[in-house]
Amino acid sequence: MFIFEFMNILNASPILERLSALGDGTRTRMLALLDGSEFTVSELCSVLQMPQPTVSRHLKTLANEGWVQARTEGRKRHYHLNPQLEDSTRSLWRIVNNEVRGLPVYRADAERAQPVLDERRMRATAFFSESAAEWDRTRAELFGSATGLGPLLGLIDPTWVVGDLGCGTGALTARIAPFARRTIGIDRSPAMLSTAQARLCDMETAELRCGELESLPIGDQELDLAILALVLHYIVDPREVLSEVHRTLAPGGRVLVLDMRRHDRGASFSENMGHVWPGFEFEQLEAWLTNEEFSSIRFHELTHDPDASGPLLFLASASA
Repeated sequence: MFIFEFMNILNASPILERLSALGDGTRTRMLALLDGSEFTVSELCSVLQMPQPTVSRHLKTLANEGWVQARTEGRKRHYHLNPQLEDSTRSLWRIVNNEVRGLPVYRADAERAQPVLDERRMRATAFFSESAAEWDRTRAELFGSATGLGPLLGLIDPTWVVGDLGCGTGALTARIAPFARRTIGIDRSPAMLSTAQARLCDMETAELRCGELESLPIGDQELDLAILALVLHYIVDPREVLSEVHRTLAPGGRVLVLDMRRHDRGASFSENMGHVWPGFEFEQLEAWLTNEEFSSIRFHELTHDPDASGPLLFLASASA
């Protein structure tokens, strides 16, 4: 099966130009790291245990051949797998990645990368621990009224179970609860959940659960609707979360993603707010959703709220 699939891919002539990149072990190690996460040159040097000139040379080759892209934040360039890879190229990479990711050197790379990713996660966690009391005001100042998703509440079926994933202080959970049969708010921050508990204490159809979005404390196919409202940019590997969301959705269930469009506010803005990602482009999010077997993907750029001081927002939806 592997040989037939591989030969079918090779029959597409443009793919032959991609093979040179995958023929080098260092470049495939880089692609394995950049598939789903972003790393700077210095971070890649540390993880791969290679000097900067070697890493930069291989990144230049991968960029020239369209495998990776970079975004600039201050003086740093953050590299990631190109979300707009052609289907044949993506299939080729999937085959190669499946073959090599279990090898010792790739497992060692993943282990060395984990502290880098954990540090980003800890920054976000620390931000929420310190900001719980002021979070509602801060979010409203940055993003205005769009964060409430108010006009969409009337579309919720009264028989649905809705998940507010990354519920924070429970503001959105409280608005959803009267419209759904059951509403489940999930957050990893005890400080946020404490504020949410006080807000939801009189709502019998709402419940809160503490847990990571990468490992949701929700059963298979338990949800009819999952909402990720201004959450995904705090996640180190959004694909993990989207995979978990797909697991928890009933067949035909929907996911709504409200988040920032990619912006250039700089590193200081991201660091001050605990952000891991500076927003997202549609092509990037579409590729992740497609890889997790979502369908009927839609993307809408929201109108800017004149009272908001933060980046522009989008609303995306998809079916499980």
